[in-house]
Amino acid sequence: MKKLFYILSTVLMMSGCNFLDFDETSGLYNREDMYATFSNIKSMLTNIYGYLPNKDIVDVGEAMRECGSDDAEFGDPDASVQNFNNGNWSALSTLDTKWSLYNGIRSANEFLESFEKVDLSLYQYDGSYDLWQEHMKYFPYQARVLRAYFFFDLARRYGDIPMPLKMLSIEEANSIEKTPFADVIAFIVSECNDCIANLPATYVGLQNNEYGRATKGFAMALKAKALLYAASPLHNPSNDKSKWLAAAVAAQDIIDSGLYTLDPGQKVNKIDSPENIFIIMRSESSSFELYNFPPRFTEGKRTYISGTYPTQNLVDAFETENGYDITLTANGWSTADPDFDLSEPYKGRDPRFEQTILANGMTFKGAKIETFEGGADYSATRADLGTPTGYYLRKYIEESTSFVSEATVKNKHHWVVFRYAEALLAYAEAANEYFGNPDQSDGTLKLSAAAAINQVRANAGMPDVRATDYASFQDAVRREWRVEFAFEDHRFWDVRRWKIGGNTQTQIDGAHIAKVGNRLEYGRMMVERRTWSEKMNLYPIPQSELYVNTNLNPQNTGW
Repeated sequence: MKKLFYILSTVLMMSGCNFLDFDETSGLYNREDMYATFSNIKSMLTNIYGYLPNKDIVDVGEAMRECGSDDAEFGDPDASVQNFNNGNWSALSTLDTKWSLYNGIRSANEFLESFEKVDLSLYQYDGSYDLWQEHMKYFPYQARVLRAYFFFDLARRYGDIPMPLKMLSIEEANSIEKTPFADVIAFIVSECNDCIANLPATYVGLQNNEYGRATKGFAMALKAKALLYAASPLHNPSNDKSKWLAAAVAAQDIIDSGLYTLDPGQKVNKIDSPENIFIIMRSESSSFELYNFPPRFTEGKRTYISGTYPTQNLVDAFETENGYDITLTANGWSTADPDFDLSEPYKGRDPRFEQTILANGMTFKGAKIETFEGGADYSATRADLGTPTGYYLRKYIEESTSFVSEATVKNKHHWVVFRYAEALLAYAEAANEYFGNPDQSDGTLKLSAAAAINQVRANAGMPDVRATDYASFQDAVRREWRVEFAFEDHRFWDVRRWKIGGNTQTQIDGAHIAKVGNRLEYGRMMVERRTWSEKMNLYPIPQSELYVNTNLNPQNTGW
């Protein structure tokens, strides 16, 4: 029989943390009931997964978080995501707080406490009993690594955070103190180490071949990412080399595990790519395409301003296929590549360009994209519901989605959280910072930084990186992060952990294309001036939480 259970997400008025509980007053089920059968126990664990974010679509409408970075602009100039860019956010008017992750943390704590008392021996003669036991031995480790992920997602926003490791009373929640960022990372690493030792590499062949469960690789990737952030300038102002070494070793562990391989094909929206470590699976939908298709392909269904639009800033990060810079100026394109045809600026580029961005002249749904002035996909104003930058989004778009009446098509979307290329770039970054030389290796770090990054580039069909010294390689690996992981929720955070916002987040540009006879003339145009302050490297703690719990003071610097 289908077991019904009720999990109420209750935000207690003036509470320092949010609480999750099921309704024991309804008379339907109490806590013991919820842990009395295997199906209910599994449902309680699955509930924790429900707190994983919808990847990089932030809680500010349908905007992707990249719209708060120099990689993208959101169509609606009045959308709340724009407050990241105009400075109109504060402790009183917050954005993307994810304070609700404390619901997920409480859910994990409740599960771990209750799971210790689970006794299904009543069913030991059931034919499924041994299978249940096989499943359940992984359950606490899944809960623990998910809780660690939630702590990381909060810590990269706020730095020092409250870190409850048990069920709290209201009084305890309203007086809990912050844990220093370094201690949060140490806890995450410790939890990940235990989970690495106890979680399987895959559930294929186990548990009905389930996808989407936390694995050994998930724990390894979370550990490596947490250590990389801890080593980065924002959290490592003294440039402690031991932190870079720890990050490189954690990334090397993933490389040496042999669990994953680079995939030259599609990774996003693909559950079985050998490169994907963890993805968030979502059911069939057409809303992402409705927001982001060029308007003419929505059959008039999009009637409001929306969409994530790549910027010229991002486009300039994609090299020519020969590995040369190419930049759009006010007077046209510029590159030192002797083989590049400037009259066809979107051809002969890094192959990842056309996997990420829809640009003028590209083919989409059997038609040519026309973003030149007067073209079918040109937008003179934002009210036209089209692109303000001259570009449309390609990554994560399912081209077969259709809005044609009587022939509509929806698709599933699978958002990448971790994939193998991240381990290689994390290693490349950390090894270069540790050695101060991209070509160096030793008995501990056996791969050079250059060798690691060049694996990623070769997989994309690009030549080896040209940088040969520490400084130029640092620029190269940061560029590679931007290109390889565009719109996979990295750039927004990378800008902050590298503390480069003052140089990158003050203006975004687009491309203006004019058709003159049979040729096209390209020029760079300013789309938006933006506001940046160093305080934005961390989020402000919501003032509503500080009112309730003064132990959350001091507020993050500058807010």
